[in-house]
Amino acid sequence: MMRSLWTAASGMISQQTNVDTISNNLANINTVGYKKETAEFKTLLYQTIQETTTDNNGDPKPTSAQVGLGVRNSAITTQYTQGSLQETGNTFDFALQGSGFFMVQMPDGSVGYTRSGSFNLATGSDGMVLATSSGYPVLDVNGNQIVFGKEYDTSKLTIDGNGNFSYPDEKNNAQSIGITIGVAQFNNPSGLLKTSDSIVKETDASGEAVWGVNATAGSNVSIKQGYLESSNVQTADEMVNLIVAQRAYEMNSKIITATDEMLQQANNLR
Repeated sequence: MMRSLWTAASGMISQQTNVDTISNNLANINTVGYKKETAEFKTLLYQTIQETTTDNNGDPKPTSAQVGLGVRNSAITTQYTQGSLQETGNTFDFALQGSGFFMVQMPDGSVGYTRSGSFNLATGSDGMVLATSSGYPVLDVNGNQIVFGKEYDTSKLTIDGNGNFSYPDEKNNAQSIGITIGVAQFNNPSGLLKTSDSIVKETDASGEAVWGVNATAGSNVSIKQGYLESSNVQTADEMVNLIVAQRAYEMNSKIITATDEMLQQANNLR
C-alpha cells in the first residue's frame, strides 16, 4: 500500500507540470510568434514481485509479475507549427511563413532567435536601427545590425519574400538597397533554449543555425511585410487538455485517499 501512495503522488506531480504547461500556453495565446508546448510522460522503474510465476501445476506462466512505480515528465516539447498571419499594415511588422527565426543581437553580444517580427526603429549614430520592442538590434544575413541611412524615408522601405529591402527610385520603381534581413533555420528547433521576450538560443541539441531564407534543402520560407504571426495555441484544444489533466490529477488524489483508508483499517485491526 505504501507503494501506491508514492505512485499516486508521482502522478499528481506530473499532472501539475502538465497543468503548468497548459496555463503557459493559454497565457501566451496573444503573444506574437509564440509556439505551444506539450508535456510528455514516461513510466518509472518497474519492481519485480516474482522472478518466475507458475500455475497450480508448476508450469511457468508466459508473463512475469511486475508492478510499476509511477510516472514522470520526460520532456516539454515545443510545437513549431505555423501560426495564422494577422495584417497590421505597419511597415516594420514582418511575419515568417515556414520554418526559421529572425536573428537579433543580445546585450551580451550573442545571437538570439525569435519568431516575433514586431520590430521598430531606434535612433543610431549612423541612422535608424531596426530593433525589437525590447531594443535588441535585428541582424542581417551577415550578422550585422540593420541600419538605414539618413537619406532614406523609412516609411517607403519595402521587403520582398526573400528578406531584401528596397527603396523607390525617381520613377517610383523599387530598387534593392543591399540589405537582407537575417533568417536562421535549425535541424531540430525543439532543442532550442527558451529565454524571455520570445527569444530562443542555439544549443547542441538544436544544431548550428543555418543562415539565409531557404538556405536548407526542402525549406519553403518567405517573409510578409505588414503582417504578424499569431500564436499557434488553440483555445478549445487547451481547455480539453486542461480538463483531462484535472481529471487525472483528481483520480490520483483519490488513490491516495483510498490507500489512506486501507491503512487506517489495517491499523484498527485487533
